[in-house]
Amino acid sequence: MSKIPFTIDLKGKTAVITGAGGVLCSGFAEALAQCGAKVAVTDRSLEAARVVAERINSAGGIALPVAINVLERESIESARELINREFGLCDILLNGAGGNNPKGTTTNETFKVEDLDNKELVTFFDLDPDGIRFVFDLNFIGTLLPTQVFAKDMVGREGATIINVSSMNAFRPLTKIPAYSAAKAAVTNFTQWLAVHFAEEGIRVNAIAPGFFATAQNRSLLYNADGTPTQRTHKILAHTPMNRFGIPDDLTGTLLWLTDSKASGFVTGVTVPVDGGFAAYSGV
Repeated sequence: MSKIPFTIDLKGKTAVITGAGGVLCSGFAEALAQCGAKVAVTDRSLEAARVVAERINSAGGIALPVAINVLERESIESARELINREFGLCDILLNGAGGNNPKGTTTNETFKVEDLDNKELVTFFDLDPDGIRFVFDLNFIGTLLPTQVFAKDMVGREGATIINVSSMNAFRPLTKIPAYSAAKAAVTNFTQWLAVHFAEEGIRVNAIAPGFFATAQNRSLLYNADGTPTQRTHKILAHTPMNRFGIPDDLTGTLLWLTDSKASGFVTGVTVPVDGGFAAYSGV
C-alpha cells in the first residue's frame, strides 16, 4: 500500500466504501485503513473487493470484502447487516461507485450535419436512452440508495461524515460523455442538498471532484490499443497546468482532511476539485 501523507485517528470507526474494487476507491480504502478504521470494502464484484481487502489485511489493517449492488436496496440492506454484525455501525460512508458506459458516449466531440449519413458514428441523436439511464442511475441513484441505508445508522454518531465522489465534469461538461457529466452534476447538487438536510443531526456531507485520472473505465478514451496517447489525452494534458494525469495518492490528503472532524468540522456541502489546475486554466 502507498504511504499516506499524514495520519488521522480513525481507531474504532467503521468506514463503508462503495466501488472499492476500483483504482481510486481502493486507494481510499487503503488510506482509511492505515488511519485505523475498520473498512468495509464493497463492490459489485466480490472478487475485486477481496483483492483490496486482502491487501489491507496483509499490511496490518482491518478490512472486510462485501458484495453490493448500489442500485438494489435489498443488496445494500444485506451488506449493511453484515457490516454491522462484523464491524459495528457506519461512521464514514464514501460513495465511490460510478462510471460511464459507451452507450452514453458520442463518437465525436462536436456535431456536423454530415455525421447523420455515417452509420458508423454515434451522434447525439443516436444515444441510447437505456444507456443514458444506466449511467445516470449508477452515479446518482448509486449514491442516493447507499446514503438512505447507511445514514440512518450515522445519526448521532460523533464525527459522522459522508463523502461522495463527483467529478470536474460536474462544473464543466466534457465533450463526448453527456450522460456521465450530467450524472456527476447531480451528485454535486445532491451533496449540497444532503449537507443542509443532515446538518442539524451532525452528519457532514462533502464531495471530492477528481480531475483526469487514468482508470480502467476511461483508458480506452485516453490511450490507443498500442498504448500511445490519443488526441484526447494530448488535449487534456495541454489544458492541465501540471501536465500530467492524477494518481490515486493525489486524492489522499483531501480525503483525510474531509474525513477528520477536527480538521474540517465546520466544512459541509462543498465539492473539492483535485485537478492539477485544469479548472483554473483558460487555455491561453
